[in-house]
Amino acid sequence: MRTAIAGVVVALVAPMTVASLAQGGAQAAGPGTERSAQTQTQAQTARRAKVPKLRIKAVAQGLDHPWDARPLPGGAVLFTQRDRATLSVLKGGKVRTVAFPSSEVWVSGETGLMGLEVDPDFASNRRIYTCQGGTTAGGGHDVRVLAWTLDERLRTATAAGQVVGGIPATSGRHGGCRLLIDRAGSLLVGTGDAAVGTNPEDLDSLGGKTLRVDRFTGAGWPGNPFVAAGGNRSLVHTWGHRNVQGLAQRRDGSLWSGEQGSYRDDEVNLLKSGGDYGWNPVPGYDESVPMTDQSLPGEQRGARWRSGPSTLATSGIGFVPTTRAWRALRGTLAVACLKATRVLFLRFDDRGRLRSERAPEALRAYGRIRTVVPDGTSLLVLTDNGAGNDRILRVSPR
Repeated sequence: MRTAIAGVVVALVAPMTVASLAQGGAQAAGPGTERSAQTQTQAQTARRAKVPKLRIKAVAQGLDHPWDARPLPGGAVLFTQRDRATLSVLKGGKVRTVAFPSSEVWVSGETGLMGLEVDPDFASNRRIYTCQGGTTAGGGHDVRVLAWTLDERLRTATAAGQVVGGIPATSGRHGGCRLLIDRAGSLLVGTGDAAVGTNPEDLDSLGGKTLRVDRFTGAGWPGNPFVAAGGNRSLVHTWGHRNVQGLAQRRDGSLWSGEQGSYRDDEVNLLKSGGDYGWNPVPGYDESVPMTDQSLPGEQRGARWRSGPSTLATSGIGFVPTTRAWRALRGTLAVACLKATRVLFLRFDDRGRLRSERAPEALRAYGRIRTVVPDGTSLLVLTDNGAGNDRILRVSPR
C-alpha cells in the first residue's frame, strides 16, 4: 500500500512560554546549589541565544496513532502504528507497509504495536526491535520485546526471537513501552505498571520499571543492581515508575526517562542504576499518593522536572541536535505532550538541574503529540489524534 505525502507547512515561532526554577511552574530536584564556571557560561549563552524560527514539513499523513519512528541508513524512516499494528517505511516521499505479522499483536486500550529501535549495526545485521502487546500460551496477555530482521528492500520483517517477555498487562492500560539502545550497546525498555499498584515496587515484576538487557540474548545487563539474582530481578535497572513513555540519552552519556503522572506530576527523570523513583499506589490502585513517595523505605529519587498540579500527558522524549542552527533550543530535551498538545523544550545543566522551559506556539497547531525523534539535524514529531488524522512532521530550524 502506498500513501500520498502531504505538502509543506512553514511555521514561525511565536512568543514562548518560559518557566524556570525561579518561577512557579515545573520543578526540579538536583544535588547541590553551587554552579561551576562552565555551567554559568553555558546558562548565560543559552539566555542570550534566540529561539530559531521553525520549518515544519508534513512528510506523512493519513496515519492512525503512530507510536514510534527511527531513521534508517540511507534516509528512510521506519515507524509503527499502535492500533493498526503496522510497521511501515517512509522512503522517497512514499509510505509503504512492511510485511509484518500484525495479527499476532494484541491491541487493547493503550497497548498495541508501540516502541521501536534499530540496531546500531543495522547495516550489517539488518536487526530491529519492537515492543508490543502479545497473547500468552494460556490465553492471557503481556507486553514483550521482539527482534526482527529487515530485508534489503525494506519490505519484509522476519522474526529473530523474543528478547524480553512477561511484562505485565491487564486491560491494556499503562502498557509502556519505549525502547532505546544506549552507547554501551545495551537495550533499555521503559515499562508501564499495568495499573496494578504493587508492580512498581515489586522487584520480581517487570512492570513500572526501566529494564536494561543484552539486546541479543535478553539477559540482564552486567551493571544491573540485581543481575546476580537471576530471573526478572536481573533485568531491572530502575523501579518505582508509573508509565514510562520516553527514553533518551544525552551527549554526556546520561540516561533520561519521561513518565506520565496520575492526576498531577508528569515527570522527567535522570536515570541512575538501582534507583527507586517512588511510585507505590497501594493498597489497591490509589492514585492520590505522590508520584515520588519519600515515605517509602530507602532513598527515592526526585524528578528533574515535573508538571505540577495538573498533567500534560507527557510521552516520548528526545534530545535536540546541538548544531548551531537550533540556537536556544540546541541540546535541550524535547518532550511530547498528548493532552497539552505541544512540545516542551527543557534545558538541563551539566549536573541535570532544570534551567528553563519553552513551548513554541508553532508546535501547538497539530493536536496530541506522541513522540519526538532526532534525525540528523532535524526532529521527527509524531501526532496522536486517531481516526486517520495523524501525521509525521519533520521540524528543522530555518
